[in-house]
Parts: sequence; structure tokens; C-alpha cells
Amino acid sequence: MKLNMAEEEDYMSDSFINVQQIREARRKEEKQHEANLKNRQKSLKEEEQERRDIGLKNALGCENKGFTLLQKMGYKSGQALGKSGDGIVEPIPLNVKTGKSGLGHEALLKQKAEEKLESCRRKIHMKNQAEETAAEQFRLRLKYKQDEVKLEGDLKRSQQACRQLDTPKNIQVPREAWYWLGLEEETDEEEKKEQDEDDYKSEDLSILEKLQILTGYLREEHLYCIWCGTASEDKEDPSSNCPGPTAADHD
Repeated sequence: MKLNMAEEEDYMSDSFINVQQIREARRKEEKQHEANLKNRQKSLKEEEQERRDIGLKNALGCENKGFTLLQKMGYKSGQALGKSGDGIVEPIPLNVKTGKSGLGHEALLKQKAEEKLESCRRKIHMKNQAEETAAEQFRLRLKYKQDEVKLEGDLKRSQQACRQLDTPKNIQVPREAWYWLGLEEETDEEEKKEQDEDDYKSEDLSILEKLQILTGYLREEHLYCIWCGTASEDKEDPSSNCPGPTAADHD
């Protein structure tokens, strides 16, 4: 019995009654809110939008003067406009302007956006072109450096071969000092001063020019080609076993 009385006291407690009151108050607020929504007076814009939608959904009837004139000219509902029937069927859609900006403002904004986009595209294009040009210039510089190193190597081989082939023929002094490797650096300054002013200096020649002169000398005097690595036995036609006088001929 004591337990049942305790349960009845809990059921009738103030906390339980307060919860019930809160729930009832919330239900009343929700009903009032729904009633307010139903009875709420629509704004002028909403009423205009509803009337516009209803008017656009309804097709033109005989009470419309324009439609009556079209019918007198042979037009039938659902038919395309034009004498040949290749015109539009549906009316031009209505575009209602709701903003406060003036006429042409949206077109101006669109034009500015397109110009900005085109400017960004041009900048990106110019940047890509600059990067491609820089990459191409780098490749050309690298190729030029590689070709220069190769020419220097061919010239040194030619100078070594020239000295080795001149020595057995008792040639003590080369035709030019730079014909032999290292000999040009060994030449005294006094000997340089005694040279005729009309004679060209080796410093005036490029590596390619030196290589062409020296390889020509080796072919004429010793029938030797540095790229073939052998001397020709045919004195009358030294090019019979050699494809040509340049490195490109031997690729």
C-alpha cells in the first residue's frame, strides 16, 4: 500500500502538472501559427505573381482583339506564325524585371564579365607562350652547349692525330701552332710579336673553323679521318671509304 501511495503522489506532483501545461501551450501556439498562415494577407507582389501566372497559363480567346485579327487572316490556334508557317508557335516568354537597376544595366554587367574573362584568357595565353618560349630558348642553349663540347672534343682529337701523323714524316714544326695540341700555349710571346701583321691569329678563328681547317689538312696530307679513325689507302680517291668530311656525314 505504501508503494501505491508513493506512485500516486508522483503522478500528482507539480513537475508532472508543469510538463502537461507546457505541452498544451505548445499545441496552442502551433495551431495559432497555422491559422495565421491561412489568414495572412498576401503582399502586392505575390498577388501580381499569381495573377500573372494564371494569365500566362490561359490561352488567348476570341475576346482578345489581337487574336481575333489573326483569325481573320487565317490563323488557327497552335499554328506557327508566318505566311509559310515557319515562325514561332509559342509566345515570346515574359521576363519580369524585379531589381531596381536601370534598363541595360544587366547587359552592361554581362559585357564587363565577358571582358574580364577574355582578359584572363589572354593573360593565361601570354603566360603559356612566355613559358614555351623560355623552354625553347633553354633547349637551344643546352643544345648549343652540347654541340660546342662535342666540337672541342673533335678538335682535340684532330690535334692529337695531327701531331702523331706529322712526327713520323719528320715535321718538326706544324703548319700552324694550334695544329698540335698544347703547342700553341708553349709558343713564346716574342715569337708571336715577330709574326707578320697580315697573318691571321688563331684566336680569330672559331672552334668550328679550326676543326674544318685541321680535318681538311689531315685528309689532304695524311688521308686520315678522325671520325672513321683510319687512314685511306687510296691516294687518288681518299673519300672512297669515308662518307664525308664532317661529323654529320658519319651519323
